[in-house]
Amino acid sequence: MPASTRRRAGAALAAVALTAAVAAVAGSAAAGPAAAVPAAPGPQAASSFAVIGDTPYGASAVAEFPEHVAQLNADSSLDFVVHVGDIKNGSSECSDAYFEQVRADFDRFTHPLVYTPGDNEWTDCHRANNGAYSPLERLGKLREVFFDDPGKTLGATMPVRSQSELGLPENVAFTRNRVAFAAVNVPGSNNATQPWTGRGETAPNQAQLDEVAHRTDAVIAEIRKTFAEARQRNDRTVAVFQQADMFDPTYTVPWSDISAFTPIVEALVEEAQAFDGEVYLFDGDSHVYNVDRPLAAGSPWLARYGVTGSADNLTRVTVDGSSNAKNYLRVNVAPNGAAGTGAPVLSWERVPFSG
Repeated sequence: MPASTRRRAGAALAAVALTAAVAAVAGSAAAGPAAAVPAAPGPQAASSFAVIGDTPYGASAVAEFPEHVAQLNADSSLDFVVHVGDIKNGSSECSDAYFEQVRADFDRFTHPLVYTPGDNEWTDCHRANNGAYSPLERLGKLREVFFDDPGKTLGATMPVRSQSELGLPENVAFTRNRVAFAAVNVPGSNNATQPWTGRGETAPNQAQLDEVAHRTDAVIAEIRKTFAEARQRNDRTVAVFQQADMFDPTYTVPWSDISAFTPIVEALVEEAQAFDGEVYLFDGDSHVYNVDRPLAAGSPWLARYGVTGSADNLTRVTVDGSSNAKNYLRVNVAPNGAAGTGAPVLSWERVPFSG
């Protein structure tokens, strides 16, 4: 779902109480110990990785993207790169040729590349200006083009555990430096439940609902397995990557339906509560860099989703995207022993692309 559409709707009710409450919680989170801690690469980092998303958007961005890949390749501090989805804007065609072009650009990466799909490249492809495709057919094509070798990353090869046996090779997990990572297919458009109006439908069809149920169950299973293994290994931190910004402030308007995200939010709260270390949720979708704790005690998002308990140890980080995709987020992983002395396990900075 294009962020501009949601923002236009949100602007109409900018004064609603929940919006103010969300802003207050976000502001307090940004000032707390789990807020962003800018840190350049150096001896204080055991390793580093990059996060990008919602790029390339439009012809000029498509033309610039190979240079952005080259700049990421030139960052020798990086162990891997994560793209949190939306490899095109919401008003361009979801063609085979475009998918193949982006795959060719992804193949330029000399670091391992973890990619999780966004709504613009499958969920929203029913739109007339996207080609009026069947979203399920486009999801199948994405898996064919980008996940043709399950258990391995794009770019440089790095082994990952995938859910290919469930038909979801895009859901992957791996671990580095006692940090557990998982990338899961959670797109916008209310987790892919919005009707395919571009194909003349006014309500979700059964095939669509079946896909959502199967994928959501698999996502929750991956999240729970990642946390279980992290506890078993005594990992320091869990980091989850997905496309959807489930806490976009424009979702506070009364008519926004975000109910299909609820089971995922519940799983994150339950698992984070049972984990002693820091938890991070990296997403894109809303296109504006943001750091907050949306599931901390007192957050209105807990009531909005109707979940019990809270996750004070979960920090959400949204990366810049669309016209703001002029940088990448370089995330440093502290060496073993640094956490517990007041230093967070993860710290980061936005690194601008040149040119």
